[in-house]
Amino acid sequence: MIVAKAWRGKRFAVLGLARSGAATVQALVAGGASVVAWDSDETKREALAESIQDLSVTLDDVDLQFDPLDDLAAFDALVVSPGVPLNTHPLAAAARAAGVPVIGDIELFAQARADLPRHKVVGITGTNGKSTTTALVHHILRTAGVPTLMGGNIGLPILGQDPLPEGGVYVLELSSYQIDLTQTLDCDVAVLLNITPDHLDRYDGFAGYAASKARLFAMQTVPHLAVVDHGAEAEHRLLGDAPAALPVEFIDRIDIGDQAGWSSLQGPHNALNARAAVGVARALGVSEVDIDRGLVSFTGLPHRMQQIASYDGVAYVDDSKATNPESAAPALAAFERVHWIVGGRAKGDDLDACRPGFGHVVHAYTIGEAGPRFAEILAGSMPVDHVGTLDAAVRSAAANARPGDTILLSPACASFDQFADYEARGAAFRSAVESLA
Repeated sequence: MIVAKAWRGKRFAVLGLARSGAATVQALVAGGASVVAWDSDETKREALAESIQDLSVTLDDVDLQFDPLDDLAAFDALVVSPGVPLNTHPLAAAARAAGVPVIGDIELFAQARADLPRHKVVGITGTNGKSTTTALVHHILRTAGVPTLMGGNIGLPILGQDPLPEGGVYVLELSSYQIDLTQTLDCDVAVLLNITPDHLDRYDGFAGYAASKARLFAMQTVPHLAVVDHGAEAEHRLLGDAPAALPVEFIDRIDIGDQAGWSSLQGPHNALNARAAVGVARALGVSEVDIDRGLVSFTGLPHRMQQIASYDGVAYVDDSKATNPESAAPALAAFERVHWIVGGRAKGDDLDACRPGFGHVVHAYTIGEAGPRFAEILAGSMPVDHVGTLDAAVRSAAANARPGDTILLSPACASFDQFADYEARGAAFRSAVESLA
């Protein structure tokens, strides 16, 4: 795990003991810190206590208590998960009143960097595309033989992973919530892909949300690099608090060549993700040959425009993560002839955001609670059948598709009417597709 010498002898309060919280406590006690931790879920407290007992075999002294965090004045910092709303949570307010910093595991990672072998850090944020771009950068680096870890808002908690050898690159997906809890992360390359209104219940309007994202650049030092969406920078002055001499590269000006051969990076949104990833890779010294190899061999993330099969010239694409019309729209734009499986528990009453891609849909199949309503909406624009279930939709689409077509699960809805989550929905899609074989 990753630890910092600077933690030794300090006192930390840790709120929330899910995966990242548990890894945080383990790293802090391994680093010699005194920790008081709390989670209202007793099973999480018990599981962490057992893991610490196993860890203590290699430690001379473990200072860990499990208590409700009533008095924060004696602590050097309160460590919370990104899910804790800093604008409304009473413990966050109590920490501020006591003058105690409220931080997250990414700030602890930043504090530990001085004790790690020489390395670089890439931080990637944005409203959309963070996970794909983070995974793509990580994949290109691995393809080039560069030691790399992926963490932050994706993969395993960063503090729980083993440090990289010298020359390694940590690639971090960072939400605005994580950036809010970070003060000293100086990324060698910081990326902002785009920015649209989101999470406005946590911020003072869109400007507050944009300012949160912009802090990633404000923490950088020269000669590190900012890779940023030109339109977002022009509209929101995202580099306004960054060092004046900070080098900047605009995503839309990064040349990527022909996108056609990258099966998991289709569509205009993935062109932007690829531009950003290529800009990062070049800044880190990766060769054009290795960049090309990485783009071609990237298989995508599960349930995000992931091609899972191809039978008789028909591609089957799982985009179950598209849980609203705005996130489904890019998938419709990515393929020429689409058999669209759409529906579930709707987050709105229309599919207007998807309308620019309607011309690519040769047939739609609606499912779930929203199925009847969506069938009415789509009937004037394309052939549509309300089939009800995902399995029935796959069978109907397979019967209608011809070579060169794409059968696309991009539901534009939440999954909870028929599935536990979008991952379960994606797994059911895969199972239905595999049954065709």
